[in-house]
Amino acid sequence: MATTSISGKQDPIVRKIAIQDVTESLVLGLRDFQKAPRYGILLGLSCAVIGLAIVTLLYWLEMPYFAYPIGAGFAIICPFVASVLYEVSRRLERGQPVVWGEVWSRVIGRSEVRWMGFMTLFVLIMWMYQVRFLMAVFLGYSGFSASLDEFVHQVLTTTQGLTFLAVGNVVGAILSAILFSLTVVSFPLVLDRDVDFVTAMVTSVRAVSENVLPMAVFAAIIVGLLVLSILPAFFGLLVTLPILGHATWHLYRRVVVPSDPAP
Repeated sequence: MATTSISGKQDPIVRKIAIQDVTESLVLGLRDFQKAPRYGILLGLSCAVIGLAIVTLLYWLEMPYFAYPIGAGFAIICPFVASVLYEVSRRLERGQPVVWGEVWSRVIGRSEVRWMGFMTLFVLIMWMYQVRFLMAVFLGYSGFSASLDEFVHQVLTTTQGLTFLAVGNVVGAILSAILFSLTVVSFPLVLDRDVDFVTAMVTSVRAVSENVLPMAVFAAIIVGLLVLSILPAFFGLLVTLPILGHATWHLYRRVVVPSDPAP
């Protein structure tokens, strides 16, 4: 039975996909990157520079314990950052010219994108706050005043440190899984159609719940590639972020039944 959104329109229809759809979407994502490389490279370079700047600032402020959470936080904000790439793929698919001003105007001009961007930023802030809370609970004041070497030694060689690491990773994984479910389809959807952000997020959750295994594989690929990208001083993002961004668009096109093409 068809359902309707809060705006009174029929909800997008979600369909079943397979792991093969994930791999094929990655291949298509690579092709889109090859067709319009400057957008992906510019976005990846911007994220790498920002990441390096943040980590450098944390060292300068003597807060090295935030370096790892910030790195993990890239997985949280990537769906919003990659909105530019979704729009590039949308235009390539429709044979429309890919012009930076028009791409940027479309992304920024969509209020639904801005609302969901605010949500991802809020989750990132909550992630950082919970890191500080867990440090206070398990490591006490010494964790905040330790140097990087002392902090790493404390985390990896003490019971309190290992507990902090385990609990922090579990909490981070839960937050990331929730946000992935809410955004993997919703960001491309609000760029592609005139839907409200609540409907888009509900559709995204439905897409994940009806395709648990393929979506879990895609999430694992995202995490794995982002980890590999961050290790070489964030500069792996120049390649992985564009491919993942374009691939997300193609996965969205496979999991959500297309509507009538826009004029």
